[in-house]
Amino acid sequence: MKLNKIKTILEESGRKQTYIADKLGMSYQQINEWCNNKRQPSLENLYKIAEILDVEVQDLLIDKKEIEPDE
Repeated sequence: MKLNKIKTILEESGRKQTYIADKLGMSYQQINEWCNNKRQPSLENLYKIAEILDVEVQDLLIDKKEIEPDE
């Protein structure tokens, strides 16, 4: 299940995962796990990512409607 849209936001902005890794001082592997929804960033890191990408935290989160099937 996808819980974040970090990868989508990065692609839309023309940036790569290494951009966030460099800004946060973290490994590419950690960012890759977040981008592929294998792990989720802490709330603190989610806020940092939003700031780095100049988006709102809500923009990084999957809308509940996107994960619930239509009735």
